[in-house]
Amino acid sequence: MKCNVGGIDRTGRIVIGIVLLLVGLATPLDMIWRVVVLIVAAIALLTGIVRFCPVNAIFGINTCEREGKG
Repeated sequence: MKCNVGGIDRTGRIVIGIVLLLVGLATPLDMIWRVVVLIVAAIALLTGIVRFCPVNAIFGINTCEREGKG
């Protein structure tokens, strides 16, 4: 997997993932909404941490500073 998530994109994904995780765990949501929010949080955190996003790869988007490393 080549790096295709970097810089502000990576930071934004991690911050959004943490915020959504807190929302999903701390707010009184219906079960279905809680699951949806937690899944989106997990995807955001995972793509931010591993620096690879399959959707970015499909559309040819690369925000990684170091092309080819990762």
